[in-house]
Amino acid sequence: MPKSSNNVAAHARRKRILQLAKGYFTTRSTVFTVAKNAVEKGLVYAYRDRKAKKRHFRNLWIARINAAARQEGLSYSKLMGKLNSSSIELNRKVLADLAMNHPESFRKVVQSVL
Repeated sequence: MPKSSNNVAAHARRKRILQLAKGYFTTRSTVFTVAKNAVEKGLVYAYRDRKAKKRHFRNLWIARINAAARQEGLSYSKLMGKLNSSSIELNRKVLADLAMNHPESFRKVVQSVL
């Protein structure tokens, strides 16, 4: 019996990969085998960095809160400890936004825990 191939599916698979590689430089966007490797690597980075993005933002928020807290005469850890003990439930994202964009509101929050 003669060997049959499914050219429709093979072409669709290659087309999908090349579509994902659109915008890559040189052969990474035109040659299937090179594009496949580049796309797979890119998808790995995308998955990994969705997790890393959350870590980076948390670090940024902590740095901003720490800088604002030190202007008020507190360290970050002391401020967070006092916030927890006084049961003020503001997360780091909100505190960092207050520290950057509304310093007078941040100052009132700090005064309320002292």
